[in-house]
Amino acid sequence: MFETLKNAFKVKDIRRKLLITLFLLVVFRIGSWLPIPGVKGSYYGSGVELMQNNALLGLISAISGGALATGAFLSLGIAPYINASIIFQLLAVAIPYLERLSKQGEEGKRKLNQLTRYGTLVLALAQSIGVAINWNTQGFLMTDLFGAGTNLPWVVGTFVVVILVTGSMFAMWLGEKITELGVGNGISLLIFVGIIATAGQRIIITFQEVFGIQKASGAAQNTFGDSVSINAMWQLIIFAIMVIVIFLFIIFIDLAERRVTIQYAKQVKGRKMYGGQSSHIPIKVNANGVLPIIFSSALTSFPQVIFSFIGTDIASATGFVGFYRDYLMPTGQYNYPYFIITAILIFLFSFFYAQIQFNPEEVSRNIQQYGGFIPGIRPGKPTTDYLSKISRRLTFFGAFFLAIIALVPSIIFKALLPGSVLTDAFSATGLLIVVSIALEIQKQLEGQLMMKHYKGFLK
Repeated sequence: MFETLKNAFKVKDIRRKLLITLFLLVVFRIGSWLPIPGVKGSYYGSGVELMQNNALLGLISAISGGALATGAFLSLGIAPYINASIIFQLLAVAIPYLERLSKQGEEGKRKLNQLTRYGTLVLALAQSIGVAINWNTQGFLMTDLFGAGTNLPWVVGTFVVVILVTGSMFAMWLGEKITELGVGNGISLLIFVGIIATAGQRIIITFQEVFGIQKASGAAQNTFGDSVSINAMWQLIIFAIMVIVIFLFIIFIDLAERRVTIQYAKQVKGRKMYGGQSSHIPIKVNANGVLPIIFSSALTSFPQVIFSFIGTDIASATGFVGFYRDYLMPTGQYNYPYFIITAILIFLFSFFYAQIQFNPEEVSRNIQQYGGFIPGIRPGKPTTDYLSKISRRLTFFGAFFLAIIALVPSIIFKALLPGSVLTDAFSATGLLIVVSIALEIQKQLEGQLMMKHYKGFLK
């Protein structure tokens, strides 16, 4: 990876793209710290705790680099665009018009992107209203922003909503500009930087505890060598080892694939003979990526979001809300049902999304159309059944892997690092996203370097 980056900076065109990418990412990080007028200063000390107690808002905050936890201009970040993209991707299966657009090449892609932007605006507006209501319920919105006693809370709320929507659309524009002028997929890079920034903030706090720069757990100012500093140092070591092990496991599965051999029959056309070659269809073990985890987290956290919007105090509630708090929240006292339900939802969404991504019947038809066949399998329905069986097995192992990543690391982190801010440094989704995007960026840089190499050879 470092060798690829070093070689990339030696090529003028790629170096220019990398510098543009870095500049736009810095702009994104600046926007993640600009405060929103109308949000009280007391929120900056309570936002992190609110994110920890809400899985869905915590995920949005992690993607935006902690901007939602600090009430910044880019609080929503790129989350509305991600949601809109997923929604239109799923609707393309059910709506014939969107399905036709997805198959019309660049023109259809351009129209789909425009529809996705409109969807982003609608979702950003809905999420901004929800966040503003949440802040107002918690008492974090100012009532005298434009002068004491001259405005109503809904006026400040409307002002905050406009800023949040503007920030979300600006983040989408930054991502598109990175894709157009820089290196890699801009939306993915913004997510990558946001998650890395969130993890970096937690690690810096722990380093400050180790070297006595910051107080730990409300205690007196600690110095290097006391029990607090040594404990924080051991937490850093354990955290580093666990992250390396989990990263290696994710990389191993992310690169794993089943290669289905395809043999093409020889064909005589005129005086030339074509075909007779062997190829393969690569089917990834985890072709669904992180989407099943995102869907399951959104469903399990949806009631919690509703409770917070209507002002329900979950901590002291009884009845259904109390049952949800104790059994169906990741921080609940008896949270085993939450883990079981999350695992089941991950499996369901994995199989559902696999049906959308990989169509065995269409692949079988294309193989037969180009004169190919799978050795030992007859063309037509037997090939379709064979590909379906492989897809189901790989989807099962991919869903099992996602369930492990979504649940096990969080349990281990909290068991080995009790009370440490490092337990929230990397979420399960964040770990998977960071590795996937890093591998994608490396492949794109290698591809551009290879293209430049071939151009130089032709000259």
